[in-house]
Amino acid sequence: MSENPGIIPYEGIAQRIMIIRGQRVMIDEDLAALYGVSTGRFNERVRRSRERFPEDFMFQLTPEEARLLRSQNAISKKGRGGRRYAPYAFTEHGAIMVATVLNSPRAVEASVWVVRAFVKFREALATNRLLLRKLTELEAKVGTHDAELRVIVKALKALMAEPAKKKKPIGFGAKEAKGKYRK
Repeated sequence: MSENPGIIPYEGIAQRIMIIRGQRVMIDEDLAALYGVSTGRFNERVRRSRERFPEDFMFQLTPEEARLLRSQNAISKKGRGGRRYAPYAFTEHGAIMVATVLNSPRAVEASVWVVRAFVKFREALATNRLLLRKLTELEAKVGTHDAELRVIVKALKALMAEPAKKKKPIGFGAKEAKGKYRK
């Protein structure tokens, strides 16, 4: 497949993937730009083929989710050229299904890039989980080693300490008493 300058490389697409409601999704606005159509046209085509987009493919954001998205991504506010409706979020399968609805060569090519981006995102998450598990294991090992090291250091200090000089016992010993009390 040829490199199309209009298509964003999957690293750029992966940056637009978000986790909402525990699912990896892309917002309709980002997908529309990727597929080369306006957001309004994009959503119109999706609405006309609603049966192709069950809840696990696409869902509309709640007003609170849209507000949080707006504050994070600097989307314009309602009344200032903003959107009248909350954005739609598309899972990986929904983003691919959009290509069949739009039915253009660019949409087909873009869907390949979207799949690659979701795969990269999934790999990055798996790598992060693996690193977190390794760090947790290392932390547990170091925690037990600290106590063991303290015991070893204490034993070494005891061995390295100079032996105390023998002091003369208090009182009379048998040798001293021999001559004093014989008369």
